[in-house]
Amino acid sequence: MTALSFELPDGSRRTVEVTRLLNAGYAGRSQEDVAAHVAELAELGVPAPSTVPALYPVSPYLGQQTATVAVQHARTSGEAEWALVVDATGDLLLTAACDHTDRALEAHGVAWSKNAGPDVLAGRAWRLADVADRLDALTLRAWVTPVDGGEEQLLQDGTAGELLPPGYWADVLRERGELEPGTVLISGTIPMREGVDQFAGRWRVELADPATGDAIELAYDVVPMPEPIG
Repeated sequence: MTALSFELPDGSRRTVEVTRLLNAGYAGRSQEDVAAHVAELAELGVPAPSTVPALYPVSPYLGQQTATVAVQHARTSGEAEWALVVDATGDLLLTAACDHTDRALEAHGVAWSKNAGPDVLAGRAWRLADVADRLDALTLRAWVTPVDGGEEQLLQDGTAGELLPPGYWADVLRERGELEPGTVLISGTIPMREGVDQFAGRWRVELADPATGDAIELAYDVVPMPEPIG
């Protein structure tokens, strides 16, 4: 199992041995946003889902806190998301996450593509209860740096209020008997800005709280693997 560790604002640490990893998809509250995301993926050859929101099981070892993501080809990209984490005490934590997905494989099966790359999580978190009264105002952003090392560009810029809230997914997990220590759920994402290349060499994601000025951030480099032999 993958072990994750999160620092809370008070300096304490929480840990979780990931036993269950789930990726929500098409999880916008606005049907217009969901349709926009479906259209974005359609441009990459991904068929529309049969139902929304969707929920994809992912191999637990793919929940990672890492500064590098190794990829087999140039058509992979992340997505700015939040993650709901049930820690070892059963407490619910909220952190930033980036679902790095194989877009070429996604055209053949979304569930397959989710298992071809890691869900990268930040090293800091908030207790969900501590931000519950202002969840919708939390901002969610992603920046990408081109493969050639050019200037960082803003790719995603929105709020947690654009997505189904953590409480919705907590209820889903509770009904499924899965709201237990070791469960991590990734939220689904917000629309990407037009004209910015998502197939980047570096990703940076931020989940921020305007009320306190605190921000949780992750960043990683996308590193091509060597060409296969044979």
